[in-house]
Amino acid sequence: MTHTTSLKRLGRHTLLIPLASLAAVPALAQTAAAAPGPVPQGVLTLSASASVDVPHDWMSLSFQASREGSDAGVVQSQLKTALEAALAEARRVARPGQVEVQTGGFSIYPRYGSKGQISGWQGSTRLLVEGRDMAAISQLGGRISSMSIAGVGFSLSREAREQVESQVTAQAIARFRARAAEQAKAFGYGGFSVREVNVGLDQDGGGVPVPRVAMASARMAEDAPLPTEAGKGTVTATVNGSVQMR
Repeated sequence: MTHTTSLKRLGRHTLLIPLASLAAVPALAQTAAAAPGPVPQGVLTLSASASVDVPHDWMSLSFQASREGSDAGVVQSQLKTALEAALAEARRVARPGQVEVQTGGFSIYPRYGSKGQISGWQGSTRLLVEGRDMAAISQLGGRISSMSIAGVGFSLSREAREQVESQVTAQAIARFRARAAEQAKAFGYGGFSVREVNVGLDQDGGGVPVPRVAMASARMAEDAPLPTEAGKGTVTATVNGSVQMR
């Protein structure tokens, strides 16, 4: 009886030992994972950029019509008539890539009085004309009389931007490498190897808002082209990253 009990107790203790050992393995693994690795030495972080100015070759001209009245149907009909007249004029010169025409929002909403009741209706609609043929688009500024000009802007077309992106990116990378070599030498190193880099491209905006007061006077001159100056846009490439000096 006593001998059997001793074996049972020994069996319990024998099983407990490997279980305790296994329980300690994850704890050791966590301790090893939490231990910080060696701190990198001779790592230099820097940035470089390059820019190029390119003439704007894309023009955007937006038109807007606003109407109000006591009857929603009448307001809607007036807006529809104004938009159709503007579209007919714009479609005469529309050509893919040169003069592109796109309708914008068409909305009508109620106007409320002091007691919360509907006192009238007002609405607006928009038309966007854009493309490379700036002369033809400028002419529409005087020919479209059913809508007023809401804004004019200039930018780079996708093709013009892509032509200079490779060039300006190569310049930024060359400057990054030259700066890395110069600073590595100043720190007493013979050279460097790139650890990680990030290349970003940016283009400035070309939108030029046109005051509504100027729009009212410009619309009086029938068939007179809208005076414009496209200007230039800037494409910038920036390289950020780190190098290992060696």
